[in-house]
Amino acid sequence: MPTASGDPLIDVAGVTVTVGDAVLLNGVDWCVRRGERWVVIGPNGAGKTTLLQLASTYRFPSRGTVHVLGHRLGRVDVRELRCGIGYASAELERMLDHRLTAHDAVVSALTATLVRWRTDHGDVVHERASALLARLGVGGLGDRRLSTLSEGERRRVQIARALMAQPDLLLLDEPAAGLDIAGREQLVTVLAGLAAADEPGAIVFVTHHVEEVPVGFTHALLLAGGAVVAAGPLDATLTPATLSRCVGMALDVDRSGGRYTARARSRGHSVSPQ
Repeated sequence: MPTASGDPLIDVAGVTVTVGDAVLLNGVDWCVRRGERWVVIGPNGAGKTTLLQLASTYRFPSRGTVHVLGHRLGRVDVRELRCGIGYASAELERMLDHRLTAHDAVVSALTATLVRWRTDHGDVVHERASALLARLGVGGLGDRRLSTLSEGERRRVQIARALMAQPDLLLLDEPAAGLDIAGREQLVTVLAGLAAADEPGAIVFVTHHVEEVPVGFTHALLLAGGAVVAAGPLDATLTPATLSRCVGMALDVDRSGGRYTARARSRGHSVSPQ
């Protein structure tokens, strides 16, 4: 199991992100410490992807400060900082050359490339890539091209790729989006296994759905309209009251076997997200 919460791996303070007249995040404070496993939940346009882009160093704040792995964005070479961050997203998946084999896609993380690179990696590297594919449940697909894999299989390959460089911080932006029930449940099981391990130091998982929250996750951040609705330990944060404010609808939230479900409490009853 991961160790108790320790030093901050993400520290967001008073952060606002604007693009033209649009405010994507507004005055957000958030801290992720070593040993924590966070789920970020919110409706479309809540700012979830923008927040992960900040944490992955692919976006900078308009106002406020962002520290990642102990370094402040804007005062550090992000190319070096990214070596300690594993990042998986639908956007990154689209950018990967789908002619790559699953094995080569995982190995490509070491050179931060999206295509096959003429680098002579040793046996240890290839053994690690194979082991990660096996850990993610796609060990038999290493020689298959990405273009021949199912959506769920590609998601698991991408997570293996995100883990390849042994990152201290793992960021997963809606990895279950578009999956059928079987694919979603297989992925949630994989994420529960990652949550129980000592490494990476912290995990942040973005989703729309409480049903996708894996067993073993410890904290939740609820966003709506670019602002924080609630943040803290999972049991105290993912409640009917906070989730209802987050989505603007009165909800019942249940937990069984460590998994959550949510459903509308009654028709026509809305709750302000602010």
